[in-house]
Order: sequence, then structure tokens, then C-alpha cells
Amino acid sequence: MDKHQLPDLIINGVSGGAGGTYNNVNMDGVGKVVGPIVARMFKGNGHMNLNDDLAAEEAECNGVIKVMGNMRFGTLKVDGVLNVGKSFRGESCTLNGMVSVKGDCELEDFVGEGSFSVGGLLSAGHVDFKLQSQGKANEIGVESLVIRQVNNGFWSKMFSGIIPKLRPELCARTIEGDFIDVEYTTADIIRGNIVIIGPGCTLGRVEYREQITVHPEAKVGKVEKVGE
Repeated sequence: MDKHQLPDLIINGVSGGAGGTYNNVNMDGVGKVVGPIVARMFKGNGHMNLNDDLAAEEAECNGVIKVMGNMRFGTLKVDGVLNVGKSFRGESCTLNGMVSVKGDCELEDFVGEGSFSVGGLLSAGHVDFKLQSQGKANEIGVESLVIRQVNNGFWSKMFSGIIPKLRPELCARTIEGDFIDVEYTTADIIRGNIVIIGPGCTLGRVEYREQITVHPEAKVGKVEKVGE
């Protein structure tokens, strides 16, 4: 069926809807969808619960959105809180707030401010993120990774008010990439071609192939040049 012949799904106020294949999905207020959604454009504003998968060419999530299944997208903008129960895959994600993914996360570009949590592997082409609370992933594999700490702003105040000890930092077991530039990061091991270790880092081991810079305030157990 041609996309122009597909129906739209519109939810306003306190309501619900059924999954299906749609052209545009617009959800405003408090809503719940039962069944998987496939859409050209998905836009959720308010407090939304989707009990299955969500796939969209373009997506915007504003407020508190929960997707209990897998989420697939081309481009995604998040302003608020997004919780994904399984895997999270797309081309581009721009975040202002918090994303929590229980499974693996696969992105080409991941940029923004706030907080993220990935239960499995965070695989990305390019990550450029300013942490206002904790960023977590079991493993991180990237082409380039740039992590900075932001101590002010709405999300920082909100998170610090809820969990005072939760400082803005990145926590991962392993981080691997071509270009890695991090601060306020805790990891067992970092492997990269060019590695820049900034202030606030606590690392067990760093392996580099081409170039390394370590800030004097960083704590690194061992640094080793590998390869030819």
C-alpha cells in the first residue's frame, strides 16, 4: 500500500489506540497503544505507553514515553524521558533528557545532553554527549566518542535532587573505538587508536595504537601501546 493511502492514528487527551501500519501517528496527553506500530512519522507528547514494538522513519518523543518492545527509527528527537524494553536501533538520535534501553543500542549518530542507560552493547558511529547525570552501558564500541560533563541545567538539578550521589559520569566495562575523548569516565579498559583521557576518569587499563593524552587528575592503572 502506498504511504499516502495509509491511515493516520490520532490520540488526544486520555485515550488509547490499536497497533498497525500508519502514515502519521500523533499522540497528545495520556495514551496507550496495544500492538506493534509501524509509521512514517511518529510524534508522542505527554505520557504514552506502547506495549509492543515501534518502527518509524521519523520520530519525536516529548514527555515520558515507554516502548515495551523494540524500537527502530531513521531519525529520532527526544525531549524528556524515553524507556525502551528491548533493543534500540536507528540512524540518528538527538537527546535532551534521558533514554533507558534494556537491550542493545545501535546508532550511527548519538548526540545530546542528559543521561542514558544501555543494558547491553552501545554500538555507534559517532557519539558526542554532555552528561547531566550518569551515562551507563555494559560495553561501548564506536568510531568516535566524545564525553563531557555538564553541571548545570534543568536535568542536572532534577537528577541531583532525586539521587544526590549520582554525579554526571560515564560508566562502562569496556570502551573501544578509533577516536576516544572522555572525561569523568569509569571503565575497566579503554582501547583506541587516538585516546584522550580527561579529568575525573578512573580507568583500570588503557590500550592505544597511535596517540594518547592523559590528564594529570585522571587515575589510570596501566597505559600500554599496542600494535605496530
